[in-house]
Amino acid sequence: MSDPRTRVPRRQAPAPAGEDVPAPGVVGIGLAAVLTFALAQGSWQWFATFIGVTLLAVLLAFQRRARWTPDIRSAYMRGLIAYALVVGLCVAIALAPLLQRQAWLFPMPGTRGQCELQGRYEALKTEAALGSLSGSDGTALAFAQDAAAREAVAECLAATTTLWLPLYGVGVAVLVGSAAWLRDRAQARPDPEDTD
Repeated sequence: MSDPRTRVPRRQAPAPAGEDVPAPGVVGIGLAAVLTFALAQGSWQWFATFIGVTLLAVLLAFQRRARWTPDIRSAYMRGLIAYALVVGLCVAIALAPLLQRQAWLFPMPGTRGQCELQGRYEALKTEAALGSLSGSDGTALAFAQDAAAREAVAECLAATTTLWLPLYGVGVAVLVGSAAWLRDRAQARPDPEDTD
């Protein structure tokens, strides 16, 4: 039988990260959102909405911010800025297909008109390229013109949407960051009843 005094003490589990350290998940989700944004080719498809919402759900489920402090150079502020920007990026990716397709959400009538002209130009190019075949199958020519026009309009609107997405993302980041800062500050204040 072994002597209880000579037992090797159990190693304790490592202590959790300090409360002033921001959650590392924000970095991973931010990188995933940036890769999604960078690899998007052509028109914004609805799968981008699914990706943006999924990343946002993961971020909200597992996010952890440091304890509130008024110091602007604190770990709390760094974590809050990263959190708000990643939320803004995820929301921008989720909204991109809707912004591309809905004029009421993305009101740029001049740009949308130019994209329609681009579509008409592509339809004329298709007709010119297939002009000798139009006598044999007018329906196929009309389909080819319509497909070329739709693709040109979608790519034009997607390019314009991509140019304006940072504005939407930064707007969301400012709103989310401000709301989180105010909530964290309110939670950090001592309860007046506890001080009595």
